[in-house]
Amino acid sequence: MYRMPSRLLLCIAALLMSTQLALSQLPAHTSLKELLQLATTNYPLLKSREWEVKAAQKAVATSKQTLIPSLDAAYQVNYATYNNITGMAAPQFFVPISGPPSATNQYDGVFGSATSLLLNWQPLTFGQRNSQVDLAKAGEQYARADAGNEIFRHQVRVINAYLDVLVAAELETVYQENLVRTEANLSVVRTLVVTGIKPGVDTALLKAEMSKARVELLNSRKSREQAMITLAALVVTERLPAVNDSSYFTRLPSAFVPADTAGNPLLALYDSNIELSKARKKVLGKTAMPTLGMWGTAYARGSGIDYAGHVQSTDGLAFQRYNYGVGLQLSIPILQFAKVRSQVQQQDYLIRSNEEKLQEISLQLRQQYELADTTLSTALLISKETPLYYESADFSYKAMQSRYQSGLANFADLMQAQYALVKASADNKTAYMAVWKALLYKAAVTGDLNLFLNQVN
Repeated sequence: MYRMPSRLLLCIAALLMSTQLALSQLPAHTSLKELLQLATTNYPLLKSREWEVKAAQKAVATSKQTLIPSLDAAYQVNYATYNNITGMAAPQFFVPISGPPSATNQYDGVFGSATSLLLNWQPLTFGQRNSQVDLAKAGEQYARADAGNEIFRHQVRVINAYLDVLVAAELETVYQENLVRTEANLSVVRTLVVTGIKPGVDTALLKAEMSKARVELLNSRKSREQAMITLAALVVTERLPAVNDSSYFTRLPSAFVPADTAGNPLLALYDSNIELSKARKKVLGKTAMPTLGMWGTAYARGSGIDYAGHVQSTDGLAFQRYNYGVGLQLSIPILQFAKVRSQVQQQDYLIRSNEEKLQEISLQLRQQYELADTTLSTALLISKETPLYYESADFSYKAMQSRYQSGLANFADLMQAQYALVKASADNKTAYMAVWKALLYKAAVTGDLNLFLNQVN
């Protein structure tokens, strides 16, 4: 009989344990704030923004490191002819040949060697280095603002999806109760038909109502499952815990803190974009400034030809002459300003464009803030009326049910009262949720989710 190796058993056990751990990363009941934390930690786009911030931080460090001098070591060995002609030649398409000219063309190759140590340093750049550092810092600020705006928008989406799940679950309960109510009426009608109080057609009509109630329940269940799938995708989990909080339908938010739109992260994003454009303009302006460089070198040279022109080919593998040198170099781009001028003007136009975009966003946010205030105040007024509507519909239905069972009302009157009760119950749930969603809308416009979260148990 085949026996599974112990190592394989351990691997399978470890795999099962890790799978179980991954599936159980969320507890059975998770609060809204825990869902927000999980979404912020797990969502791929938000992770991408975090890496972009880290990359921008490294860009700042890299721009500062340009103050560090470069030190290059090199060694070469070659085998080539030693023919040469003195004079000037463009170096782009020629490999340089060292040494004095030869008396005649000599096609025999000789060895040559060279090594060098070259130091280059630009301690003074007349503002160019500082402008590059400022540009990198502006890039980091923009990356942070972009990440903050994306995190905020995602958290708003998570809360909205969470509220959708809650209201879908409550509406499913409403239609479940309606199905139970219809089943009870069908049982009563069957008894009344047997006793002759009601006609037999009422049984058939109530069976049709039973099918309709089942369809409504199935549709509400589908809506709840769709909302759960959306929330699970935003939280990045395949196993969403039970989301159930009826407190949103028994109380309303209160004690609203005055706020404005100045803290909206979208404004910070556009403002950082303006600062980034200004930093680019500064870099372009500094490219017309001179640079002061220092260099130092130590090198050695070996040649297979001695000073008298005698060929000793293999002597070129060893070094015969050793040299050093130091120097300063001031580089002034004399005509650079003519090239840079149009680029600086281009950045000026882009800065003005971004400033106008910022003004546009500010106007839109102020308009949305007024709409949020109006939406919230209207939702609060409606939420005070729907409970009265529901109580009246419930009372009317019970009265009509008693009249129907006593033979004083017909089937159409009973169904009309039941429809009104279902609508009133659903409207009451959605009215309460409309207040919470209006509060979320206001928090999203102001850029402060605590305006919403502080009202949550």
